[in-house]
Amino acid sequence: MGRAKRAADQWRKERPDIDANVMATIGRLLEASHLIERTRLMPLAAQFGLQTGEFDVIAALRRAGEPYRLTPTELYEALMLSSGAMTSRLDRLERSGLIERRPSATDRRSVEVWLTQKGADLIDEILPHHIANEQDVLKLLSVREREQLDRLLDKLIRAVET
Repeated sequence: MGRAKRAADQWRKERPDIDANVMATIGRLLEASHLIERTRLMPLAAQFGLQTGEFDVIAALRRAGEPYRLTPTELYEALMLSSGAMTSRLDRLERSGLIERRPSATDRRSVEVWLTQKGADLIDEILPHHIANEQDVLKLLSVREREQLDRLLDKLIRAVET
């Protein structure tokens, strides 16, 4: 039995007047997210000397397309992070030679974050493993179930964002 179900069952026993079903649903979403992060994403990133947040940064830069650069604001908005969390990630990535911070050509007060060749090579090496990892997590779902899950999660995300 999962932690979310166990917690909801305990609430049903202690407080039968509340709707523990909603707690179980949200709990399952969080539990699934944490399990995937802890058992799949973190170990894979660690195999390549990264933390998952660092993987996210170099992946965002790579998928931005050539010339593989974004502003720190574009990065932390894309990754839903605070600017402080982004700064520490960028510091670590820069020390590792995976990114460079360069003055903006259009705004002298700003910098741009550039993916280095070393960073591009690393993300290109990791990506097939990352995709295989995600495919393995979702293999128990049929294509139809995955499409249904995608629609439901999109619906939930839109509702929470508004």
